[in-house]
Amino acid sequence: MLKAKSHLPLLLFYVLSLFFMEGVMRFKTSGYSGVLSLGLFISFIFSVIFALIIFLFSSLFQNKINHFLSFILLMIAGLVFSSQFIYFQFFRTFYSFYSAGNVSQILDFSNDIWTVLSENAFWIFLLFLPSLISLFLGNSLFNFNRLGGLYRGLVLCFIVIFHITSLATIWFSGQVQNSAYDLYFQTRDPILSVDRLGLLTTMRLDVQRSLSDWSPAHTPPVLTVFDQESLPEKTSAPETFKDHTEPVESDERELSKKEEREDHTLDIDFDELISAEADGTIQHMHAYFKSVEPTAKNDHTGKYEGYNLIVITAESFSSYAVHEEVTPTLYKMVHEGYNFSNFYVPLWDVSSSDGEYSTLTSLVPKSGIWSFSASATIDLPFVLGNQLKALNYKTVAYHNHTYTYYNRDASHPNMGYDYTGVGNGLEISGGWPGSDLEMMQETVPDYIGDSPFHAYYITVSGHMQYSFSGNNMAHKNRYYVDHLAYSDQAKAYLSTQIELDRALDHLLTQLEEASIADQTLIVLVTDHYPYGLDYSTINELAGHEVDRSFELYKSPLIIYSKDMDPVTIDKPSSNLDIVPTLYNLLGVEFDSRLFMGKDIFSDASPLVMFRDKSFITDKGQYNSATSEFIATEDPLMEDVEEYIEAVSLSIDNKFYYSSRILETNYYNRLGVVSD
Repeated sequence: MLKAKSHLPLLLFYVLSLFFMEGVMRFKTSGYSGVLSLGLFISFIFSVIFALIIFLFSSLFQNKINHFLSFILLMIAGLVFSSQFIYFQFFRTFYSFYSAGNVSQILDFSNDIWTVLSENAFWIFLLFLPSLISLFLGNSLFNFNRLGGLYRGLVLCFIVIFHITSLATIWFSGQVQNSAYDLYFQTRDPILSVDRLGLLTTMRLDVQRSLSDWSPAHTPPVLTVFDQESLPEKTSAPETFKDHTEPVESDERELSKKEEREDHTLDIDFDELISAEADGTIQHMHAYFKSVEPTAKNDHTGKYEGYNLIVITAESFSSYAVHEEVTPTLYKMVHEGYNFSNFYVPLWDVSSSDGEYSTLTSLVPKSGIWSFSASATIDLPFVLGNQLKALNYKTVAYHNHTYTYYNRDASHPNMGYDYTGVGNGLEISGGWPGSDLEMMQETVPDYIGDSPFHAYYITVSGHMQYSFSGNNMAHKNRYYVDHLAYSDQAKAYLSTQIELDRALDHLLTQLEEASIADQTLIVLVTDHYPYGLDYSTINELAGHEVDRSFELYKSPLIIYSKDMDPVTIDKPSSNLDIVPTLYNLLGVEFDSRLFMGKDIFSDASPLVMFRDKSFITDKGQYNSATSEFIATEDPLMEDVEEYIEAVSLSIDNKFYYSSRILETNYYNRLGVVSD
């Protein structure tokens, strides 16, 4: 009689299969640095837990059923890893449980998905290899017979033991910002979490948090020298912070100087709101915003009061698209308007619309959800559309893609716009992506005779994939870039941006013919860097190896009007700063304490913050993933750790209160509501 095979090889196969998938994912998304890290060891421990769970489920029944379950469970694992891999190739992040529920919108890019699949077929095959081994070789290699009750109990014990081991490893590996401990218990950052905990654990945490309505840990209100100009009397500002805060006034001259300030605030009685509020969370929010130091009016306040306003979120626009010969209109607008030479548009962690959300709301997107979609159900009285509509501006918005994409048909009317896209009034000729020029030609007549007006555009011509065979705009404009000494991908990208350039040329011509070019302010900002480009192509266009921590997100901000005096602004800034900056320029009354960005022309300390809570200030750059601070000037300032802690706490505040505004409909509590 033959001795039955041991179940141990099957268990080892599951462990190695999941660990193999983690390794492939790490190598393709992070390179060797992601493979050779502490995160690999932690993900191995978690892989053992998931393997034990698969082993347990595939040993509950008879041989054939268990064999089938083995194949199905490994197939599901392969599908999870491969879908996340494909998603990462598109958006440079990993999808959340929330995004998975909106997968139908991602399928709009089915042609692009097939392109990515074909280009990465080998790696996709590797992710499904364990399931294929189980299907075709499983019976000859492994024992799929039912496991006895005693052994199943032993497996459960091992699951508990390995879970405790994983938590202990996380605990003793350190509890600093962005550590495995921080990502497991306190914060959410999918890219760092996959690196330091593994993909399966990241997704498991995401599902748990989505179902439990989890929010990042925070003890409100935490006020720092970045949130308020004057510290409480019991606290003294370290010498390091003197550029970021005024010490408690001790002489009449300083007190008089402060009293002369005219701040950007509204008549909001936070003390009254606090006393009348029963909800503790809202009380904390009132206390926080009351204590934030407002920005003061300045030489630029009201400089363009009464102007028409056109704001454009340009798909994948970047400094590489500004070319004197190929895109002369973009070149002109960058160099003959306000030239922001130190401007950034960070990439957030869920949706490609998060950059647009930050631009229009001056709020940090909430991690794990589509913030724009969620914002459709709350009051947004301080966004451009609603604010200018209340000032009798005609407010319209346009998108040359499906009007329901990212649920903009709900979010954009909520912001005060008469919104038109493809499918509800805007007709764009066939081919993907659609033409920005056609959109301008179709829509400018809608509002150009109705001053004052505010038009908002979301363009799509610059969308990936960047190839002459698969991109309508690249193919259309290929003639203009064929002579350039670039790779085909680089030339295809520039070709897509030519369509944006031609759209802007048409817009400027129409404004000139209507005699309102010198009474119209045009603002253009990207939604994100062109992540459809290979990093090697980005380096090629930049002419050097681009730093992926900060420089990758650097982009022009265009603020332009005919005959304006060109000005270069080197102050670090980001798209969070756009709304308060525009309100200052337009002379619109607003409360600067309620935004997460600041008027760039104010004397407020600059702060650019990123998804992983890295930051740039006038003092330097801090990379939270490596805990490295690079000072702007030598010698390195004293008390660097205190400085990093103060700025990091301020960033925590902005992340926390941005989410709370979205969750609680906070603006409604202030007595100011949208029309």
